[in-house]
Amino acid sequence: MTATTPYSGETVPAPEGFVWGAATAAHQIEGQNVNTSHWEYEYSENTTVQEPSGDAVDSYHRYPEDISLLAEGGLKAYRFSIEWARIEPEKGVVSRAQLDHYRRMIDTCRDAGVEPIVTLHHFTVPRWQGRDGGWYATDVVDRFRRYTETATAILDDVEWVVTINEPNMMVNQDEAKIDTENGVNFPGPSPHVAQVIAAAHHASVDVLRGLGHVKAGWSVANQVFQAVPGFEKERDDWGYWREDYYLEQARDDDFIGVQSYLRTIIGADGPVPFPDDVERTLTGWEYYPEALGHALRHTRDVTGGIPMMVTENGMATADDARRIDYTTGALQGLAAAVADGCDVRGYLHWSLLDNYEWGSFRPTFGLIAVDRESFVRTPKPSLAWLGDLAQRNVLPAP
Repeated sequence: MTATTPYSGETVPAPEGFVWGAATAAHQIEGQNVNTSHWEYEYSENTTVQEPSGDAVDSYHRYPEDISLLAEGGLKAYRFSIEWARIEPEKGVVSRAQLDHYRRMIDTCRDAGVEPIVTLHHFTVPRWQGRDGGWYATDVVDRFRRYTETATAILDDVEWVVTINEPNMMVNQDEAKIDTENGVNFPGPSPHVAQVIAAAHHASVDVLRGLGHVKAGWSVANQVFQAVPGFEKERDDWGYWREDYYLEQARDDDFIGVQSYLRTIIGADGPVPFPDDVERTLTGWEYYPEALGHALRHTRDVTGGIPMMVTENGMATADDARRIDYTTGALQGLAAAVADGCDVRGYLHWSLLDNYEWGSFRPTFGLIAVDRESFVRTPKPSLAWLGDLAQRNVLPAP
C-alpha cells in the first residue's frame, strides 16, 4: 500500500453513527492569541519555549478554508476549541464579537455538512486568570462555571462538548515537562488541584446538561501505563493521580474523550527508558500505535463503560506514509476494542493541521501541511486515506 492508495486491506464495519473527524486547539492554530497566560509566558524573559506561537497558522481568519478542506477530504466532524481569553478578555467582561466569531465557526461547519465538536478549555487561560493563580485561584470553579454559562449562548445546536482538555496534563502545568524518553509525565501529581479542576468540570457539565441536548464530558490523556514484571503496584500508584482519578470523575458524564499516543513502562522508581533502537516520533515518543486499543479498554474498565470518543490520536512525523501506518495500527486496535465490547462513538485524528505544538512548530501531526510564510494549506495523502474510511464507515480489521 502506498501513501496515495485507499486502505485495501480487510475491513470491519464501524459502529452505526460513528463520528469521523479531526481535531485542533485554538492557541495552536489561531495565531496572535495575545491575551492568554501562555502567550505571556512565551514572550517572557525566562521562557523555556523554543519559539513562540506568533501567528500560528492563522486559522482565526482561515477557518472556512480549514473546514472546507476537512469536508472535501471526506471527514465529517471537526473538534475545535473556543478561547476563554478572547471571550472574557477581562474578568467579568464578555466579548459579544468573539462569541459571534465562534458561532460563525459552528455555522461554517454546519454549512459544510461537518459536525462541530466544541472544547471549552484547551490548556490556555486568560492572562487575568493566570495572574490570579490559574487553577490555584480560590474562585476558579465559579469562574469556569460562569464562562460555561457564557459559552452556552452559541451552543444551541452543538451535540458534543468537551469541558476541559487533558486535565491530567494541566494540574502541574507551571512545572510540567515533556519527558520524550519515557512518555509524558510530571515531576509529581497535585491531588489538591486535581480535585479543584474536577469540581470545575462537574460544574460545567451541570450547566451544559441544563441545555437539554448536549452530551458533555472531558478528555483524558491516556498514557497506557505498563509494569515491568513485579512492579504492578508501583504502576498503579504512579498512574492514579496522573490518570485514573480523572477517569473516575467521568463515571457520571455523558461520554469521555480518550486521547492516546504512546505507552509508559513503570519500574521501581517510575518510568523506565526505552531502548535506543526503538522507532521514535518527532516528539521523541516511542512509535506504538497499539496504545489506542489499550487506552480504550483501560478507560472502559475504570469508568464503568460510559460511551467513549477518541478525541485525539496521531503521530508527529515528516513521513506521511508512516502516519498512515500508525493510524492503521491505531484503528485496528480500536476495532478490536469495539469487538471486545467497548462503546466507542467516534475517532478524531490529531491534528487536522500542522500547528504549534506548545513550544515548537517542528512536530508535525497534521493531515494538512501549512506553509509557515504564506499559510498555504496542502492536504497530505493521509487526509484522503482517512476520509475514504470515513465515507465507507469501516475500520481496518484487527
